[in-house]
Amino acid sequence: MELRVLKYFLAVVKEGTITKAANSLHLTQPTLTRQLQELEAELGQKLFIRGKNKISITYEGEILKKRAEEIVDMVEKTKAEFFSINDIVGGDVYIGGGESECMDCIAEIIKEIRSEYSKVKFHIYSGNAEDVVEKLDKGLLDFGILIQPVDVSKYDKIVLPKKDRWGVIMKKNSPLAKKDYIELDDLKNIPLLNSRQAIRKTSSKNEFVEWFQGKFDELNTVATFNLVYNAAIMVKAGIGYAITLDKLVDTSPESELCFRPLRPKLESGLDIVWKKHQVFSPAAKLFLERIKKKF
Repeated sequence: MELRVLKYFLAVVKEGTITKAANSLHLTQPTLTRQLQELEAELGQKLFIRGKNKISITYEGEILKKRAEEIVDMVEKTKAEFFSINDIVGGDVYIGGGESECMDCIAEIIKEIRSEYSKVKFHIYSGNAEDVVEKLDKGLLDFGILIQPVDVSKYDKIVLPKKDRWGVIMKKNSPLAKKDYIELDDLKNIPLLNSRQAIRKTSSKNEFVEWFQGKFDELNTVATFNLVYNAAIMVKAGIGYAITLDKLVDTSPESELCFRPLRPKLESGLDIVWKKHQVFSPAAKLFLERIKKKF
């Protein structure tokens, strides 16, 4: 299986037709068709369903698409690292993280580095802890910024100094919006939207779950989410109340939503992590040095 052919495959997936993909790749249509047929024969699976005007991808094709994207990304990342080995003034740094106001700590360091090394580029991937850890383990990211609670025992880490506060996002016309704080009893009989990462019981200590005093499973969780943007849309639609971190959703005077913090106070910190014994590119090494110096 050649990298070149994987790129051809991804081009067809993106364009939706052999003709458009061939044009974008500067190939003849018969040549591209033959390459795809040889790829299907090599894998022993049908990757496309040919329609009259457009081709669609099969289940097996979806699997290959995910793997091909990872392979191509890794190759491009490796090439960029070698090109920058002797040139600290340039290079790429790949960072993944969840939604948090505390990301401003990282933004400050990125701004500082960019002011000194204008050719250093930062690539930010947003996702929950599960998504970030998967990419980190595969080498597609240099660093992961993970919101606690999360198990980081297999990584080297630095704990960032800031913390995010937990609370509830609700419509401003909600009865609970009249309160300054939300307590456990307020949550017992209302529909809730909860973060999948926060409620996972994979770490030895989960302060989020412990806040509910053993009664979390008794709550009416109607939906879960990994990033809060879609949860906010569901709150606006009247589906329920979202338990989330502060300042991730627009709760300005113009918004129909508001945030009320939990009481007793509940906060989550952030860990910036990287693989143990990781060999960094010069640009990523520079970023790590600045992180260690600041924190």
